[in-house]
Amino acid sequence: MQEKGSINAVISWLLKGDVALQYQTWRDLLGEDKTDLQSRISREGWGLAFLSKRKASGHWGRKFYQPKWTSTHYTLLDLKNLNIAKNIAPVKESIHLIVSQNKSVDGGINPAASIPTGEVCVSGMFLNYASYFQIAESDLTPVVDFILGQQMPDGGFNCWSNRSGAVHSSMHTTLSVMEGLVEYIKNGYTYRKSEIERALGEAREFLLIHKLFRSDRSGKIIHPEFLKMRFPRRWKYDILSALDLFRYGGFPWDDRMKEAMDYIAGKKTKD
Repeated sequence: MQEKGSINAVISWLLKGDVALQYQTWRDLLGEDKTDLQSRISREGWGLAFLSKRKASGHWGRKFYQPKWTSTHYTLLDLKNLNIAKNIAPVKESIHLIVSQNKSVDGGINPAASIPTGEVCVSGMFLNYASYFQIAESDLTPVVDFILGQQMPDGGFNCWSNRSGAVHSSMHTTLSVMEGLVEYIKNGYTYRKSEIERALGEAREFLLIHKLFRSDRSGKIIHPEFLKMRFPRRWKYDILSALDLFRYGGFPWDDRMKEAMDYIAGKKTKD
């Protein structure tokens, strides 16, 4: 009874937060998709705060990727993660600007003139929010082609694979790409679906071989940052985000996830 009371207290606390947090609490913890709450995210709280900073140019910050953390790219990713309604016209207009201005000749998304190709991590994040906001499939197929063409032999992805010849996948890039591919499938797109599902399985295995945070060779922690839980995460990898993607994507349980789960559970405080 004490544990149930603690859970109820936490849920009550969450439901006093920003409307975006209220919506996700109802959807993910209480099993009820309250669309009336979701529709309010663009009109109040953090959702409204983000939307109010959009400029007449259609961008946030200066443009697509500048300055980095307050740019259009990361603002759109934040809006997606807030679970704002999918039919917000200004948001769709900004994504169409990216399609017209930042698509590389190789089909990927290019964040800066200093980079001659599409960038794998940025393309994965773009696919994530563009799929969520249900942009036309024809605008996404070149990005899908680019991403699938960058998968590495170990099953994962690395944002340096097409720039400096990386030979091992990155946990950071792999998670960002997986998030984009999962969102693409969940929103009903079908182009190269079977290949995407296969790529997701291989990328998931890449993360699981590392038990989500350990070297597959030495067993040592790859980087202590992987054990931190942050929001907004931006492009950085952490075990909570990886596990949350596995939940969201409907991937089955695997015992190699247990150590990461136990680590997260161990951070729980008395309340």
